[in-house]
Amino acid sequence: MGRKIGVLTSGGDAPGMNAAIRAVVRCGIDKGFQMYGISRGYEGLIDGEIQEMDRRSVGDIMQRGGTILRTARSKRFMTKEGFKRALSILDAFGIDGLVVIGGDGSYHGAWELAKAGIQTMGIPGTIDNDLACTDYTIGFDTAVTTVLDAIGKLRDTSSAHERTVVVEVMGRHCGDIALYSGLAGGAEEVLVPELPFDLNELCRRVILSEHEGKLHSIIIKAEGVDIPSHELAHAIQERTGRETKLVVLSYLQRGGSPTMRDRLLATRCGARAVELFEESDDSLTVGTIDGRIEAFPFEEALSMKREFRKDLYDLINVLAK
Repeated sequence: MGRKIGVLTSGGDAPGMNAAIRAVVRCGIDKGFQMYGISRGYEGLIDGEIQEMDRRSVGDIMQRGGTILRTARSKRFMTKEGFKRALSILDAFGIDGLVVIGGDGSYHGAWELAKAGIQTMGIPGTIDNDLACTDYTIGFDTAVTTVLDAIGKLRDTSSAHERTVVVEVMGRHCGDIALYSGLAGGAEEVLVPELPFDLNELCRRVILSEHEGKLHSIIIKAEGVDIPSHELAHAIQERTGRETKLVVLSYLQRGGSPTMRDRLLATRCGARAVELFEESDDSLTVGTIDGRIEAFPFEEALSMKREFRKDLYDLINVLAK
C-alpha cells in the first residue's frame, strides 16, 4: 500500500487552486499514493473533514475559480490545543504527507507541521504575489487580468464624464497587483505600500494632465497604502476641483476562471510537489525561478525578502506623462 498524502487549500482563495489540486491528486495516484482531500484548510483538518479522492474527484475543475476543497483561516490551529488535535487527526487517518496550497500564513502553518514530523510540501497559491520564493504566485495573473478588464471599462465612462477614478485593488503589504495592472492598464498614477507618496504632488499631476487635454485620470491604489481610499478620493476632488469616484474591486479579484498562465503554473507546481515525496525526505515549497520549477525548505523560503520592482514603478511615471 502506498503512502497516504493529504492536500488542503488555506487562507484566501486564488484562481488556479483547483488546477493545483487536480495535479496533486492525479499525479499522486499515478505514483501509487492514496490521496485525501482536507476541506476548509487547517480548520477542517482539526475537525477531521477528510475524504479519500480518486481521479474522478478532480474532474472538470481546472477551469473553475475558487477551490473545491473550500478554504478558511484558522485561529484554533495557532493554539497549542488546536495544533495538537490537527496532528492527532493526521495520525488517525494515517496521513504521513501533506500538500498545502496557500500564501505566507499557510506556509507558516506548514512549517510548524514539518517541524512536528509531517512531511509537507507547499504550493504558492495567493493573488497577492507576496512570496519571494517564486517569480509569481498562483492566482496573481488572473487577478491582474480582472483588474485590467475593470480599468478598461472605467476608462470608457470616466472619459465620457471627464472624471478622476481611484481604483482600490488588493495588496495589504505587497503592491504587485497595483503595480502590474497599473503598468499594463495605462494608469496615470499607482500607489503601493512599499513607497511613500505625496498627496499634493499627486493632485498637481492630475491638474496638469487636465490642462494638457486628458479627459480622465485613473489612479490605482493598493489597499495597504496608508490612507483610506474614500479619504483619498475626497481629498483629490477637494484639491483639484475635479469629480472623483472611488471603485473598490475587493473580492472580484479573487474569482473567475484562471488564465492559461495560472493553470500552467498550478499544474507544474502540483506535479513537482508530488515528485518530491519520492525524491526527498525534507519538507519543501515549490515555485518558479526564471521559469524553472525550484524547491526550497520552508525556513529558507519564508526568510527570503521580496524585492519591489522599482524599475517598473518608474516606468509608469514615464509613460503616464
